[in-house]
Amino acid sequence: MSPLGANPADLAAVEAIVRAAGTSFYRGMAVLPPDRRHAMYAIYAFCRIVDDIADEEGTLEEKRAGLAAWRDYVAGLYQGQSHDPVTRVLVAAVAQFGLLREDFLAVIDGMQMDAETVIVAPDHATLDLYCDRVAAAVGRLSVRAFGDSSPAADRVAHALGRALQLTNILRDIKEDADRGRVYLPRELLEEAGVPLSPEGVLTSPDLPKACARLASQAQAYFRTAHAAMDECDRKAMKPARLMGATYAAILTRLEQSGWRDLASRVSLTKMQKIWILLRYGLG
Repeated sequence: MSPLGANPADLAAVEAIVRAAGTSFYRGMAVLPPDRRHAMYAIYAFCRIVDDIADEEGTLEEKRAGLAAWRDYVAGLYQGQSHDPVTRVLVAAVAQFGLLREDFLAVIDGMQMDAETVIVAPDHATLDLYCDRVAAAVGRLSVRAFGDSSPAADRVAHALGRALQLTNILRDIKEDADRGRVYLPRELLEEAGVPLSPEGVLTSPDLPKACARLASQAQAYFRTAHAAMDECDRKAMKPARLMGATYAAILTRLEQSGWRDLASRVSLTKMQKIWILLRYGLG
């Protein structure tokens, strides 16, 4: 029987979406058994599709309509309804792993925040809500696909999702600013004396102070996530440990860079990636 009992053509179509994204996610999920791996591919494909609706060219009305359609598709998942390869695989994943409707909807809510608002220096509460929707909600879906739906696993999703998203924010400052967006929290920018605008963020000599403070918060979330992982099923948490180790290493490199050259994207070397995979993915 094929993974999740799904049509092999549907599985291949979903996997192709993940491959085409060109991220390390595809390789990272290789540590999972087939049913769980393909559930994760479908979750990723869902996230990619709704993210594209929010980010790509189009009117606000078109984006709202696209996201509203996906709210209907999510409702259909829980009635066994589907319309394309992604939703057909998700129907099987929902049934097998108990993925929660509210988490899918939270992801869409997060994408709607991006679609409806040009986010510039949100306050801490707004940033935390955004991180919960676009990252921690994905984590809550993921830990169930990994094989752990315990309260401790949800705590992993809560903390690790925030750690990963804050790391992304700290890595993508220039890319976001070039799109007119600033996800760094207003309070930290004000404390450091950084102007609350994309142009001001890119040119302020005080930006590293704000970044260092946010990096400390992200590091604390990584520590909280790892403590919660120790209460979870060890095998189920293998992908979470792998992602956590990868992003924690990126965050460390960002801290070492001191945010002195925002145009240079920080990444890991091939040897660093291999070491992390050997220690957390294959061990």
